[in-house]
Amino acid sequence: MQLQEVLYGIKITTVLGTTNRAVSALVFDSRQAEKETMFFAIKGTLSDGHQYIQSTIDAGATAIVCEVLPELIHPDVTYIQVENSAVALGKMAANFYEHPSDQLQLVGITGTNGKTTIATLLFKLFRELGYKVGLISTVDNHINDLVVPATHTTPNPIALNLLLQDMVNAGCDYCFMEVSSHAVVQHRIEGLSFKGGVFSNITHDHLDFHKTFDNYIKAKKAFFDGLPAGTFALTNTDDKNGMVMLQNTKATKKTYALKQLADFKAKIVENSFNGLHLDINNADVFFKLVGSFNAYNLLAVYGTAVLLGQDEFTVLTTLSNLTGAEGRFDYITSSQNIIGIVDYAHTPDAVQNVLSTIHDIRKGTEQVITIIGCGGDRDKTKRPIMAQVACDWSDKVILTSDNPRTENPQTIVEEMEQGVSPTNKRKTLSIVDRREAIKTACHLAKPGDIILLAGKGHEKYQEINGVRYHFDDKEILSEQLNLIS
Repeated sequence: MQLQEVLYGIKITTVLGTTNRAVSALVFDSRQAEKETMFFAIKGTLSDGHQYIQSTIDAGATAIVCEVLPELIHPDVTYIQVENSAVALGKMAANFYEHPSDQLQLVGITGTNGKTTIATLLFKLFRELGYKVGLISTVDNHINDLVVPATHTTPNPIALNLLLQDMVNAGCDYCFMEVSSHAVVQHRIEGLSFKGGVFSNITHDHLDFHKTFDNYIKAKKAFFDGLPAGTFALTNTDDKNGMVMLQNTKATKKTYALKQLADFKAKIVENSFNGLHLDINNADVFFKLVGSFNAYNLLAVYGTAVLLGQDEFTVLTTLSNLTGAEGRFDYITSSQNIIGIVDYAHTPDAVQNVLSTIHDIRKGTEQVITIIGCGGDRDKTKRPIMAQVACDWSDKVILTSDNPRTENPQTIVEEMEQGVSPTNKRKTLSIVDRREAIKTACHLAKPGDIILLAGKGHEKYQEINGVRYHFDDKEILSEQLNLIS
């Protein structure tokens, strides 16, 4: 593509050099620079891309996008100075890949909990309705039946636009994508055209990145602020910040709720391990998903599908036969009738949601044994809260390792222990080795008991000091339950 085409519609401060040249690829990682590439010098949290301009030119880059022009200007290189290189990257990536988001109906889902389930259910629903569909999620990306491994909840702008272009080439009509707060702040969704946005909820998370809860709320809200007229914004009004998301949006405002009046309203008739019996907008439906948190997810999916023009009855009928995302209230039962539940819950609110659902369903005589850890190099403030919530809602708790990353797992567990009250210490164990923690929980369990294994969900690895080792919670839990059966 010609450089002037990539620059179309971009707010530029200065251009040095010709724009009449070919661009073979866009890169923001200097190590990927080669002949005729366009390098974006982005100021990140760990490094400043401006430091690598010369090395990319040495590698063959012929166009540089930067916020500060370098002292040394090469006559054979074009320099484009902009106010914000990350914003420019999003918009230029859309130009480079010929605006794929304009060619399908793209819906973004944001919130602390529920994003993956809502996006996955929408993908499955529209596939069942006969459409060609794309999915961008924490677990996997899909182009119809093709699975593309996911590395981030929301990919970088180059990978994102390439993925969307592949969806367009595959004939996709819709794409449902998770939009993380990181992606909004880092401008990964700049240049994309959304048909609508969905808000699930917002609770304590990612304060290592956003620093304050107010900043976290503003990051989520910025997604809706950017939705233009002619799109829709669907929000959960049972969340106290649900209506905040709609304050400045130009999109058509729609709501869903369990507890108050809303455009899409549901009431839980029955909640069991077999599924949810709901009254949705006066329609009586049984779903395979479990828990009040999934009642919200189902409502969000139903509302989104209707706002996209689908028939209400057909949506509910099809939705009633679907299962949720991998690693979300994913449960197994041993021959001794011990129930094991694997869930991605890694925030205090998500853990409480899962445990309160178990509490609502349990008969009252069985024990609830929770195995829980916290990720390293992430928000430390939630660690004692996670332990406290687990203790308050469980009969036994085992504090263990999650993905320690570069931190000492023993230190993480000790920080979690600070949330264990004196009265709860008697029912709490600390076992740093996650496999041993799972094994211990299975041996402590008696027939009828419920084991919740929280935190990693769908993940098939444990990350320790930069290395990902194979580790599958469901696989290990199944193995241990079979051993004691």
